[in-house]
Order: sequence, then C-alpha cells, then structure tokens
Amino acid sequence: MLKVLSHSISTKHHPIGIVLRSFSTGSLMQENHKCKLLVVGGGAGGCSVAAKASSKLGAGKVIILEPADNHYYQPMFTLIGGGIKKLEDSFRPMKSVLPTLATWVKDSAAKLDPDNNAVYTSSGDKIEYEYLLVAVGLQLNYNAIPGLVEALSIPNGKVCSNYSPKYVNRTFEALRNFKAGNAVFTFPNSPVKCPGAPQKILYIAEHYLRKNNKLKNAHLQYNTSLPVLFGVKHYADALWEIIKKRNIDVNLRTNLVEVKPASDEAVFQNLDKPEEQFTIKYELLHVTPPMGAPDVLKACKSLVNEAGFVDVNKDTLQHQKLSNVFAIGDCSSSPNSKTAASVAAQSQVVYKNLMAVMEGKTPNRVFDGYASCPLVTGYNTCMLAEFDYSLTPLETFPVDQRKERFSMYLMKKDFMPALYWHLLLNGLWNGPGLMRKLMHMHV
Repeated sequence: MLKVLSHSISTKHHPIGIVLRSFSTGSLMQENHKCKLLVVGGGAGGCSVAAKASSKLGAGKVIILEPADNHYYQPMFTLIGGGIKKLEDSFRPMKSVLPTLATWVKDSAAKLDPDNNAVYTSSGDKIEYEYLLVAVGLQLNYNAIPGLVEALSIPNGKVCSNYSPKYVNRTFEALRNFKAGNAVFTFPNSPVKCPGAPQKILYIAEHYLRKNNKLKNAHLQYNTSLPVLFGVKHYADALWEIIKKRNIDVNLRTNLVEVKPASDEAVFQNLDKPEEQFTIKYELLHVTPPMGAPDVLKACKSLVNEAGFVDVNKDTLQHQKLSNVFAIGDCSSSPNSKTAASVAAQSQVVYKNLMAVMEGKTPNRVFDGYASCPLVTGYNTCMLAEFDYSLTPLETFPVDQRKERFSMYLMKKDFMPALYWHLLLNGLWNGPGLMRKLMHMHV
C-alpha cells in the first residue's frame, strides 16, 4: 500500500513549494499523526481557515485531511453549463491551493471519533488532534432518484446537471442539441448548495434558446420543491417579473422522483399531495440532485443533529457540546443559505473563535448569516442577492440590487473567481462587510 503525505518545507511568505513524500507501508503498519488543529476537508472553508490558522500557529501544527487531487471553484459550474466558461477554468491542483505551512494528508475520513479527539482515515491511519474543524461540505445524492445516473451516462443525452464536474459539460451539449419540446429544470426536496443555481441555468438556457431562434419551439418549466421561487421575498418579487416576461412556467412544491431515460420522461410528485404524481416528456432535463450531509458525518451521532449536520451554535459556529470542535460551510447546522460567500463571512468568525478557545477564552465573534447569490439571468445580466439569517437584504452596493445589471454579471464572471483563488483560499477575504460599511457611510 502506497501512502502519500504532503509536507510543506516553506514559510507563508517564501513558498518553495509542497513536497510529496511516499511511504511504503505493510498491511499492519499505519501512520499515526498528531496535530494542534485538524481540518477535515480542503474545500473553500477548510482551506481558508487552515491558511489563517497555520500562519498563526506555525508549520506542522495544522493537518488538512482531503482526498481530492483537484480543488474546484464550484460557483463557476453555472457558467460552464451555459457555455460561458470551460471546465478547465474551474479547478486548480489541490496541492497548489492548500496553505504551505499546513500538512496535507491525502486521504478521506472513514470515522470521526470526537470523544477521543481522533479521526480515522480510509487507509486506516489515525489522526489525533487538540481542535477539530469539520469542513466536508455536502454530498450529492444522484443515485437517490431512480434512472437519473443511467440518464446522465448516455452520450450526448438530454439529461444534464451543473452540480458535478463529471456532468457539467453535458448541459451546454444538451442546449446545443435542443430542437423543440419541453426544457425542464428542477430543485430537489433537500438542502442544496447555492439555492439560486438551479434557477440561474434556467435563465441562461432561455437566453440561449432566444439567441439561437429556438425559443418559439420550446416550453421552459421550472419545477421546484420549495413553496416560493426564492427564499428572500425582496428578490423573489423581481424574479417573478423575469419569469412572466420570459413566459416560463413555474410549479412550486413539485419534486422529481424518477427519470425514465428510455422514453425521455420525468416523473414528479406534488409535495402537498404526495399521492399525486405526473409525468412529463422532456427534450432537455436539468437536474439539481438531492443533497445531504456526507455519510461519514451522519454516522457520528455525537457530532451531528438529526439531519446529519454538525450541531453548532449558529452565532459562534462552535459545537453545541464539544468545545474543541467547530464547523464551517455546507456541513454545519447553521441555517444560512449554503454559498461560497457565506464561507468567506464565516471564516473569520471561526478562526477568531478557534483562537479564543485555544487561549482559554470564550468565543465572542458572531456570524450574522450572511449569504450572497449572484443570480445570473442571461449572457450579460445578473441580479446580486445578499441577505442574512432573517432573510433581510444585506446589500453591499448603494444601488437597487434587484435590477439586472451587466456590471454584476462581469463581477460574477471575472472578479469573483480571482477573489476566490487569490484571497479567500489564502485566508485574506472575509466577505464584503467592511466594503458594505464604507459604501453606505453617510457623510
């Protein structure tokens, strides 16, 4: 068995690079690691806090447990599905984005044992920690819908999904292949990352079909499990105007329960009357898969709530019972909208509260539930939704952000990816809070 462990041999400011060391181990030999802080997950949240913490604590004090070779900027998937960006634009090698002062254990968590301050990896290694940050994100459950995985495996097929790098290129293919009929877009009956994304591709698809003179033969339909078009009424009202103007049908409380790829049919359930189902024939079907807490998390009952999410205080993001455990991002029980922007705002709260606990102090930084959703509405327009826990708008710019703007589109397409790669992952971006205060200052 070949074990790979990444070690940094550099300082934060003079990176020499990350060196890969290989260990040949027999079946009875496992590695036993010890660290001050263990970060489980190398996504946006794990990477950002690990960068801050390793810079403060020094080399060798932080371990990041992450199995992936590549780190994806997932907010770009909507643009890839619309043919605006390429898949290769959306990722970097994992070793290039993880902080150089941290140690990368390239493996996945198989068992969390918070009662003994330990995590066991898939290869049988044991990592003992003093403090734990859980940052494992959400699990995509494509197999929860009968027929969906089969439909997504058909070459040049009519079924697509922007949510996975495995499938995202199928969306633009399906748009180009579209001739006439129903183009159906879904929102599942589960938590989802970036709840605006299932709608964004709907608006991009409508614009694509309009530009390519295919709209007159198309019937666009958005079937969402939610009782509303968008969770924040301030923006939902404006989105309903777009829906009406573009002649899109919306079915609320409607959930996809089966895909029949042989006949190009999708079966939906009325969530208010579960015994009622209806079938629709599709020419294009964009599916947002059901999502949930990763299985390894759900298996650790002392760490999670009934839904399988890390049971944290929504203000401090510290575990309700285990004072040395924090969570960030989509895997936490915090009731905010699950977006990359939320991670940015959470990262400083988690970092400051972690450091306070390490120093024997009471954590006092508070997360306000900030979330941002740049609602792309076509090939040159975007509406920037920003809000807090109470679903009250929390806007950065002193303009009406419900209006579709080219400037917001450019920000989403060009500015935000650079912000992500160069600032957020390096622990240097904590959300637009300061910018908001400056822009709304009254002289």
